[in-house]
Amino acid sequence: MNKIEIIGRLTADPQLKVINGDVQVCTFTVAVNRRFNREETDFFPVTVWRETAINCNKFLAKGNLVGICGSLQIRKYDDKDGIKRIAVDLQADEVDFLTPKSENDSTDKSTENKTPSVSELKEVEDDDMPF
Repeated sequence: MNKIEIIGRLTADPQLKVINGDVQVCTFTVAVNRRFNREETDFFPVTVWRETAINCNKFLAKGNLVGICGSLQIRKYDDKDGIKRIAVDLQADEVDFLTPKSENDSTDKSTENKTPSVSELKEVEDDDMPF
């Protein structure tokens, strides 16, 4: 089984690209503090595809806290000088946006729903309840 879950912060704004004319791919890096040694940080390059890629590009920004669930992809290749290299990438299946909207300046305000205050809520009689 190849499954990884991380929680961390974006190190830069996400980058959205379109490949093969119609497939969206979004890439970003997530910084994750080590569990027992908070002074050490790991940096995970993350790749997200299609609709999730569009949402990540639209709603995430540098410094946002995210939860990522996916799998590690390890690629071996020879660089231009013939030196063998290894690249590790987290292919995200799920991305949870953990930064509250109130803290996120990059939130698309046109799609933001207004939460009503307590005084705006309408009282419901027990007889009106469906159960």
